[in-house]
Amino acid sequence: MASALKKIMDRVNQRRSLRRWATLASEAKTAPLSQVRGMFAQAVALRRLLDRVIHQSEYRLALPSMGSKAIRRQMGTDWAWRPDLWLGPVATMGYAAIANRTQVCAGATVYHDCKRSELTARQIRNTRESDIAPFGFRLDVFRFDGSFLSLALDFPPEAAAGLKQKHIIRVDLIAEMEKPLEIFARLNVKHGPNVETIVREMPLNEEEVMVEFDLGYSKINEKRVEKIWLDLIFEGPEMNQIILRDVTLTRRPRAEL
Repeated sequence: MASALKKIMDRVNQRRSLRRWATLASEAKTAPLSQVRGMFAQAVALRRLLDRVIHQSEYRLALPSMGSKAIRRQMGTDWAWRPDLWLGPVATMGYAAIANRTQVCAGATVYHDCKRSELTARQIRNTRESDIAPFGFRLDVFRFDGSFLSLALDFPPEAAAGLKQKHIIRVDLIAEMEKPLEIFARLNVKHGPNVETIVREMPLNEEEVMVEFDLGYSKINEKRVEKIWLDLIFEGPEMNQIILRDVTLTRRPRAEL
């Protein structure tokens, strides 16, 4: 009985609260500034709590399970990886006016050369039935006065172990944009004092969005490979929202002829 009464009172209080905020929203346009300041402070405090509820609810209600390591592999694949940004929750949910060289999580860094940053970045929870990755990464770009915007992904050490010129490195991407733009994938392999760079454009107009880097055309020194990283470069990102639902990388040896 007490539990049923509490539920009824909760619903009544919620309706009263909603009516109150609806009234404040209407009055904010014409109320004196002294009153608006108080309304603003209350709204900001409430929004912080609501953001926490929404963020945690997204985790709980989302379909892909956290820590999912399901990755599509080609025959002969000897290494497969989904970066942490798409695998599990990161320490900081989002960034406003994100600065150049901001590390959004271990191994994932945003680079740009804007004089005034009007970019926001946020990890989001994937909820679609078709999603395999538990999380996605969203970039909101407003005015953009720079010449480049990129997301750098550092490969784990095992990606470089045993790397040969006979290997093919494949990048699979699931992306959404408010309006079309170009995304380039740049593979970087540090071997000794040199860095081998290969650039491919992601075919975003095709159903299967992937590129492959055939190291047979590179000049890497197999005995001196130290580090590998991938730059995802966004061309003309102004006034756009870019959501990377999933990014996976795999490595396999080229078929012998």
